Amino acid sequence: MTSSISVRPASEATDAKPLEKLILDRLDDEKAQDIILIDMAGQSSIADGLIIASGRSHRHVGAMADHLLRALKDAGYGKARIEGLPSCDWVLIDVGDVIVHLFRPEVRSFYNIEKIWSVDSGHRVAAN
Repeated sequence: MTSSISVRPASEATDAKPLEKLILDRLDDEKAQDIILIDMAGQSSIADGLIIASGRSHRHVGAMADHLLRALKDAGYGKARIEGLPSCDWVLIDVGDVIVHLFRPEVRSFYNIEKIWSVDSGHRVAAN
């Protein structure tokens, strides 16, 4: 028997765990776009959840990452590991049980990491 990974827009994540909810709420407050939660609990050893979101620009992605790091620290989740902050094209924040990917839209389309988890995202443009 194979089990599937649950992928859904953040707006449908009513059963999100406290850490996921904190991150989703913060990203929503920061006006992140196309937020997706991928529930990987019991499916992967790397994390229980992936959260993917887009920002409008380098500055927006950097600000979202900075504010999220501050909120995580204030909530007692310790120091998260972060990659990609200098360029802010793709920022990865590893909080342990949850990994957050923040992208500029063009970079997100290029890497299309949702496809790894078989996510059909509405903001993708079909290739001709």
